[in-house]
Amino acid sequence: MAKPRSSASKWSRAFMLAVAVAAVVYLIARHIDALGNVLLVLLGLGTVILVHEFGHFLFAKLSGIKVEIFSIGFMPTLFGFQKTEEGFRVRVLPGFFKEGGAEEDEEDQTTAHEAPQAPCGDEQDEPDGSLLSFTIGAGGRAWDTEYCIGLIPIGGYVKMFGQDDTGPVKSSDDPRSFANKSTGARMAVIAAGVVFNVITAAIIFMIVFLIGIKQPPAVVGGVEPNSPAALAGLVPGDEIIEVNGKSYNLDFSDIVLAGALSGRDEQVSFKARRDGSVKDFALVAEQKPGMPWKTFGIIAPQTLVVAEPADQADVNDLLAKTGLAPGDVVKSVNDKDVQTYWEMASIVGSDLAPTVKLCVERKAGKRETKLIEAGIPLEWMSGAGGDIKSESELYSVYSMVPRLQVTAVGGVFEKGARGGILSRVKDGIVALFIRKQEQPDTGPDLKSGDVILAVGDVKNPTYKEMREVTEQCENKAMPLEVLRTDDTGAQEIVAVTVTPMRQGDSERVVIGIAVGLDAGHAVVAKTIDAAEGAASLDIPRGAVITAVDGTPVSSFYDVVREISKYPGEHITIDYRIDEETAGGVALNVAQNWDKGITVKPMLAAAVEFEELRRLYKASGPVDAVAMGARKTVTLIVQTYLTIKRLVVGAVSPKGLMGPVGILAASYRTVAEKMWIEYLFLIGLINAAIAVFNFLPLPPLDGGLAVFLLIEKLKGSAVSERIQGIIVRVGLVLVLVLFLYVTLNDVIRNFFS
Repeated sequence: MAKPRSSASKWSRAFMLAVAVAAVVYLIARHIDALGNVLLVLLGLGTVILVHEFGHFLFAKLSGIKVEIFSIGFMPTLFGFQKTEEGFRVRVLPGFFKEGGAEEDEEDQTTAHEAPQAPCGDEQDEPDGSLLSFTIGAGGRAWDTEYCIGLIPIGGYVKMFGQDDTGPVKSSDDPRSFANKSTGARMAVIAAGVVFNVITAAIIFMIVFLIGIKQPPAVVGGVEPNSPAALAGLVPGDEIIEVNGKSYNLDFSDIVLAGALSGRDEQVSFKARRDGSVKDFALVAEQKPGMPWKTFGIIAPQTLVVAEPADQADVNDLLAKTGLAPGDVVKSVNDKDVQTYWEMASIVGSDLAPTVKLCVERKAGKRETKLIEAGIPLEWMSGAGGDIKSESELYSVYSMVPRLQVTAVGGVFEKGARGGILSRVKDGIVALFIRKQEQPDTGPDLKSGDVILAVGDVKNPTYKEMREVTEQCENKAMPLEVLRTDDTGAQEIVAVTVTPMRQGDSERVVIGIAVGLDAGHAVVAKTIDAAEGAASLDIPRGAVITAVDGTPVSSFYDVVREISKYPGEHITIDYRIDEETAGGVALNVAQNWDKGITVKPMLAAAVEFEELRRLYKASGPVDAVAMGARKTVTLIVQTYLTIKRLVVGAVSPKGLMGPVGILAASYRTVAEKMWIEYLFLIGLINAAIAVFNFLPLPPLDGGLAVFLLIEKLKGSAVSERIQGIIVRVGLVLVLVLFLYVTLNDVIRNFFS
């Protein structure tokens, strides 16, 4: 009865192969344009693997160890090539169609180096179940090694006689066995892969810096409100010239990594150049909700060049809403010439009018340009940061906080959406045991431009109050009242019900909107004691400002305009609550009239600007060698420091990148034709793989090196039983880490 089962198994594998081939052909036909990019990505990552495995292979050969298989890629094996006494034997899909299946073929084989593998080699001359097997050329001395290519390109292995990564070293009398070589020789073979990756990384970085690479410089492009950078006094335009004593070839990644890798409450020292002078700063990075690492709140620098949107529809939308087009260069803001992005941002951030005027230079031909003026609407931000702990952090006009207005709706957390894959899985499991409740009638969706009149029981809420109610209503119906204006200008009060949900795995509960301040109406949500020192005016919640020193006003733009006319003077603010109730308060305007105004305007339309990049290039070959070596050492130290921070809990593992993330990042870089950046990325991957592979955790190279070190000190090898237990425990830990980072990669790249 065994024959029919074997035959059925063989034909089922043939059918699976045919389906796989058909699927590959279909995908290639549908995505022929992307095929070249995929091949380049696989070539780059395959080179990293080849370098590592070649290190093991070369030193094994030099040490006289029998290497049975050298494979690029993991099982199943697609192609095998080996010199035999009869000639060169070529096998396609070796063992794939063998009677009894691959499992029987694996029973008496040792496991491959780097990962469990079905063997590629087979010393018998009988039919071995290959799709195609033939011998060509003249005979001669047979090779010990069969060279193979596996289907899965993200990996590879060297199978040495007598060595097994997933179990104890195999005992043998053969002098060519790995176990029978000296401790020094075995240590050299194990370490060679890591050493080759380090050398390759250094060579790649030398080439990169010899050619030159553009990277974001260590310049403060902006600072987030209430962030460590803002509280320390860093301002946009500051050039960071030293981070924790490091000052050579700094780029923006050095700032990011200094925060991400800092210890709990650890101060990071900075030196910054501002207006020709050097200032010292000490910052402690903070962990923000939803971020996988700690930051200083320093924003990367940008240029004055309008960036290219994702697709043509976005290009048309940008032009319709702003009059701007990709490639436009901002020359002036409100008739003031600007040279840097932060100069433009400073003018926009202090412009309290409804719109700001940009003058941009646009290409009109190959050598011609023309100047275009564009008036872009502004919106007022609601407060100094997303997590306001005190009312004094709310933005206000002489203590008057305008109502909230919806500025954007959508994204991952739209009505009815879940907070991520883990949340969906959790909801699915809960649904198996708990009767699903009827969802409340949510009514009309929120829309951009809606003015928020009430959240729950709170009328005219401030941003802080709205956040508090949203947190309290997690996974519960939360009623809102909004004032909506239609296309004809007619207004109506609309009731909306939303269900706040947790944002992914963070602590933040959201309803999927962004809010700013309603500057288009002169309605006071609340008066507060502002951080800038303006005392709270005695104006009731929800009151409408009707006049400033006798001049009628209808919006907060009008209020600001009128206040600006009376610097250092005593004026009155008139308000009305309803048709029967009105009043007025006195206001002492500061000599610098805008001192009591803390609101921060920003462009209402989403206009992206290109990232500022600076050329990092060696002055010559000798300098390139020095720069490449320094970059390699820095990356290795940073990688080890990252792992250390992970162990002590100072860094979140959510920031790690696994194979899927590396593939995605590599594909994006190749697709955008950033060849020098892709070369740099390959160098970085070489350095990271070198560190990861030499961690003291079996079955990684570092774990095997630890066994050898113990053997050297102890005078005898660790028992096979103990080795087997430790290796298997280590393998489980590595697999758990692999699955965790892969899940995070999938969520980040496909569902974020």
